[in-house]
Amino acid sequence: MARAVGDLLAEFDAELEDEVSIPPSWNVAPTDAVPIVLERLVDDSAAPRQVRQLRVARWGLVPSWAKDPGIGSRMINARSESVLEKPAFRKAVQSRRCAVPADGYYEWKQGPGKSKQPYYVHPGGDRGLAFAGLYEWWKDPSVPEGEPGRWLLSTSILTADTPPPGAESTIFGKLTELHDRVPLPMDKSTMEAWLDPQADDAAALVDLVRSGVKDAAADWRVESVGKDVGNVRNNGPELIRPVEALF
Repeated sequence: MARAVGDLLAEFDAELEDEVSIPPSWNVAPTDAVPIVLERLVDDSAAPRQVRQLRVARWGLVPSWAKDPGIGSRMINARSESVLEKPAFRKAVQSRRCAVPADGYYEWKQGPGKSKQPYYVHPGGDRGLAFAGLYEWWKDPSVPEGEPGRWLLSTSILTADTPPPGAESTIFGKLTELHDRVPLPMDKSTMEAWLDPQADDAAALVDLVRSGVKDAAADWRVESVGKDVGNVRNNGPELIRPVEALF
């Protein structure tokens, strides 16, 4: 995720409630700070209005009932098949849905023996991604009321089974070779519905996102990249530079 704040605000037609800093990262790891886009109802006039905001959240959802934020490192993804029932996600999917902007993501392919080859999955052209996500607020009991850090905003990305390859595209065959799960992307119209804070049929929205994955991912590309991406200390645009695959 290497796009600037101003570019994200323009792309998603969002605004800021507070100034945020989102350093570019080519190697986002669990618990890192990531941008999210959400909509909320603001009742500051005669009639409530919907406001779309860009915020910064910790990647790995921390449920409101968690004793500490450590659980978030295991909640970076939410399985769309069970998100309506899982205690960690079922409240968020009803009323705290978001979009998680990204330029692409990495996946690893198992080779002979212990060898692995990393791949960079991304849209064609300069277009970015918007994954379907959830967000949650967690109150840190160790921080006094009103102090910075009292509330932690965190997020998780919805996933689904990788669609089977079809005659219309070969991208899903390539994705299936890498992993049996895929993060769920959204086109603009799906994102509009997903973010709507007044929409109350969460099951229908999850179905909408799941049904749109083939169209939203039709132009994705899969490119082999260097193994330096396997170390989170490495972070730079060279990580997404295509290299010849090892196998």
